[in-house]
Amino acid sequence: MASNFGLRALAKATKKSKWPVSARSAQTRRSLATAATTEQYEPEPYLQDAVSTQHGPTPVPPQRTIRDAKPFSDFLTDAHHRQHDYLRISVTERCNLRCLYCMPEEGIQLSPNKELLTTAEIYYLSALFVNQGVNKIRLTGGEPTVRKDIVPLMQRIGDLRRNGLKELALTTNGISLHRKLDQMVEAGLTGVNISLDTLDPFQFQLLTRRRGFDTVVKSIDRIQEMNKLGAGIKLKINCVVMRRLNDHQILPFVEKTRDEDVEVRFIEYMPFGGNKWSQNKMLPYSEMLDIIRQKYPTVERMRDARNDTSKTWQVPGFRGRVGFITSMTHNFCGTCNRLRITSDGNLKVCLHGNTEVSLRDLLRTERNGEPMDEQAFDAIRQLELDRRKQDGLRFDGEEGWMSKERQLLDVIGAAVKRKKAKHAGIGELEKMKNRPMILIGG
Repeated sequence: MASNFGLRALAKATKKSKWPVSARSAQTRRSLATAATTEQYEPEPYLQDAVSTQHGPTPVPPQRTIRDAKPFSDFLTDAHHRQHDYLRISVTERCNLRCLYCMPEEGIQLSPNKELLTTAEIYYLSALFVNQGVNKIRLTGGEPTVRKDIVPLMQRIGDLRRNGLKELALTTNGISLHRKLDQMVEAGLTGVNISLDTLDPFQFQLLTRRRGFDTVVKSIDRIQEMNKLGAGIKLKINCVVMRRLNDHQILPFVEKTRDEDVEVRFIEYMPFGGNKWSQNKMLPYSEMLDIIRQKYPTVERMRDARNDTSKTWQVPGFRGRVGFITSMTHNFCGTCNRLRITSDGNLKVCLHGNTEVSLRDLLRTERNGEPMDEQAFDAIRQLELDRRKQDGLRFDGEEGWMSKERQLLDVIGAAVKRKKAKHAGIGELEKMKNRPMILIGG
């Protein structure tokens, strides 16, 4: 747990860095959270004979779990005792593709630039969440690589590794990734998810309404080349499967894992604003698995980590793996550890929920809604320091917290506490209002 800076320490620290102070409550400091351990997988009834126990990490002994348990932020712990240590941040609404399941056919109305989070605001929120226990941040979009300052932004967030950040990941369509990949790895990039729904160049153009298949392949190849040199980038390919549209691509993707160290994840088609979802288009996990078993009858289930969203399988002898993200038919809400911040600054505690709270508006209170840059943060920080010094407030403990940080944490904590045990089922989800996927962040 990060130390609880006093005002004197804060004033000294902020001359070198811009991250917020840690503000975990006294209650948090007294509590012990359950350490994340390997999930004791319970297979679906029709898979009882398919689970392989020969793969995956060995479960952690209970004695070690108790010994290694550390306090976790109350602000990021919901009413169902789920600890949210994974933050996804959408850094842009813009994209250079027009995928059928993501972008409405008529397009979207982009938000004015002043309504989007600035680099300073994204970094401030990233630091705030990391100081509360978030150890993984994923940057999404839109398409994050089209943001002009994406590399400098990643460099700043990457610096939070010394404050507890362990993973910095990216979800991208791969169109322009290969041009920026080297700099991103230097900034601390640890994982890349590439969205690719077909291995057929012609169908790629139909599904995305754009050209670019060859450049996506180039980005995949570049990651694999760098990994051979020791880069250690976790590579996953995300494929949204739609019945009678690209379901014939399942087997070619599985074959891709024969010789390549990659995980292909098949995603059940989900309803979002404007994507014309219907249950008839959705191919459930069980049917996808049946298709694979027809050609690869020995495919076996691997053991998943506790918070994995994907159910992972492998064909014996193959180098790579396949996974299934089953949000529609077998939700994984019970172990959800993810929070989302949209590009316009709203906190979204559930991908399939339509309740959002604005962190952007609270950040900009002193600026009458105007965007915050580094100079604005410095000026407000100095005003806070001067006011507290003048009022003779203590420089340690809770009274040493910056008021802006505490306000944000109270709003975040309240939203997390309202998070439901699980999202609605298939029949309800398609009727609920929700943003288009491109405005939420992949």
